[in-house]
Amino acid sequence: MHKLQTQGVHHITVTGADRQSTIDFWEGVLGMPFVFEQPNLDDPKQGHLYFEPGDGRLITVFTSENRKPGDKSIDQGQGYLHHLAFNVSKVTFDQLVDRLAARGIKNSGPKDRGFMDSIYFRDPCGMLIEMASYRFEPPAGLTHTDVLHRAHLIRVAAGDSQIDTVHLADAITALVAENSNSLSDNN
Repeated sequence: MHKLQTQGVHHITVTGADRQSTIDFWEGVLGMPFVFEQPNLDDPKQGHLYFEPGDGRLITVFTSENRKPGDKSIDQGQGYLHHLAFNVSKVTFDQLVDRLAARGIKNSGPKDRGFMDSIYFRDPCGMLIEMASYRFEPPAGLTHTDVLHRAHLIRVAAGDSQIDTVHLADAITALVAENSNSLSDNN
C-alpha cells in the first residue's frame, strides 16, 4: 500500500473572532503580514484572512462579525488542537515577556525545553500559542530535524530521558564530520 507523502505544511486554518480583533492579534501582536482576504468559500458569511508567518507559507483565519474574542480556553482534548508554535529568533525570544506584558497579555514565562526555549500565551479566542526559539543552528545544508533526529539517537544510547544541549553538540559534531571533506586524520 502506498503512502500519501507530504512535502511540508501547506497552511493552517483556525477559527477566529471578528475581522479587526483577528488582524490586531495576528499582525499587530505576532507581526505576521496580513496578505489578503476573501470570503470563506464553504461559508460565504465568514471572512477568510491570510497571514504570512515568516516562512512564505500561510496561516489563515475564518472570521465572523458575530464572534467576539473571549478569555475562555478552547478544548484541547483528544482530536483537538493543543497549541500552535511559531519560531522566533533568540533576540526576539529574550524580549517576549516584556513585549507581551506591555500589551497586557499573560504568559507562562520562559520554559526550558532542553533543545529549545518556549513561552506560552493565549490568543483572543483562547487558543494556546507557543513562541519557540531553538538553542542551535543546524550546519549548512542540514535542517533542525536532521540535528534533532541525531540528538535523539545519541540521547537514547546514553539512556537520557530527553534531548539536552550535550546531545545537540554531539549530534552537530557527528553530522559535520559525516558531511565534511577533509584530508586530515583529525576529522
